[in-house]
Amino acid sequence: MHALARLPRMLATLAACGVAVLLFAFLLELAGYDSLAAFRALWTGSFGTWHALSSATLVRATPLILTGLAVGLAFRAGIWNIGADGQLVMGAAAAAACALAAGDWMGRAAVPAALLAGALAGALWAAIAALLRHKAGVLEVISTIMLNFLALNAVSYIVRGPLQEPLRIYPQTASIAADARLPALFAGARVSWGLILALASAVALWWWLTRTASGFRVRIAGANPDAARVAARIDVGRVTTRVFLASGAFAGLAGAIEVTGVTFALYENISPGYGYTAIAVALLARLNFLLVIASGLFFAALESGGLAMQRDAGVPSVVVYVVEGAVILATMLAARGWGVGLNWRQRGGPPPNNEDASRSPASRHQIPAVAVDSSP
Repeated sequence: MHALARLPRMLATLAACGVAVLLFAFLLELAGYDSLAAFRALWTGSFGTWHALSSATLVRATPLILTGLAVGLAFRAGIWNIGADGQLVMGAAAAAACALAAGDWMGRAAVPAALLAGALAGALWAAIAALLRHKAGVLEVISTIMLNFLALNAVSYIVRGPLQEPLRIYPQTASIAADARLPALFAGARVSWGLILALASAVALWWWLTRTASGFRVRIAGANPDAARVAARIDVGRVTTRVFLASGAFAGLAGAIEVTGVTFALYENISPGYGYTAIAVALLARLNFLLVIASGLFFAALESGGLAMQRDAGVPSVVVYVVEGAVILATMLAARGWGVGLNWRQRGGPPPNNEDASRSPASRHQIPAVAVDSSP
């Protein structure tokens, strides 16, 4: 689809976001809050200062972009991976274990080792759901959600058992060595080079999906698996399984970056729900990996600004999730309406009315009788 053809869809998305923001302002006024003060605090806590941008918004944007890529990749292949949060948590646990074990003797090589361990752990955790889907026909929506709870409980056991900090007081691991930490992207900022890795992953994933034969097979398998299997001779099961593993790897990488670049230790609740917000990130971006960058930044700004909004304007930070839900609903409605309009134009007019729809296709296109003069 050309850029001009995509422009109305992008405008519809922006309009949907604007409607959601206006609805949010109306609800704030209805509840007795000062909407202008709330929006001012929201802006100040997300983009208003360099500290807010570099130590809050961009820090949250990094895992949201990577998990958004994980969810978007799975959705493009027709896989409903709802388990990005569990895969992120397992990636964080594997990265922490690797960094604690190898940080003292591997030096700076412990950083890529920890990142690789996190990606592998996320892929292996996703492999459980992939195996259940491929061999037993278990819906991945159910299996990935259940695996999220298993992952959270596994990490809870790890930080209270074998990897708990030496004093055995807090449910966390000991801090990883300095050599196993990702360096800060800017001096005095919390955001690490993991942000650059997330941005590079988005660009590389977009190029692979749109410019390579293997990416084309993924798109075809996700759009119409039956046609891909019959007409294109694509092994849909193999393609979707590989995509499932890659999706888990991206989510696991997000967890590894969180440990090596932000927290420097594994905590019991290391993820505030990044994997679930990633579904909204991917949907708002319409599964476009380049737009996932902007979408992840948008949701990161909402969550970072929400804390400042509660602190400075007295508005509960949980209302941010109302905005997120409203944005997604408005975006889906706008996409539905635009899609119907686009189909009308492509078919040369509006869809048939109820009377036309009840008639058979043959009766809709009957050839009118023509009188033939048989006289000489």
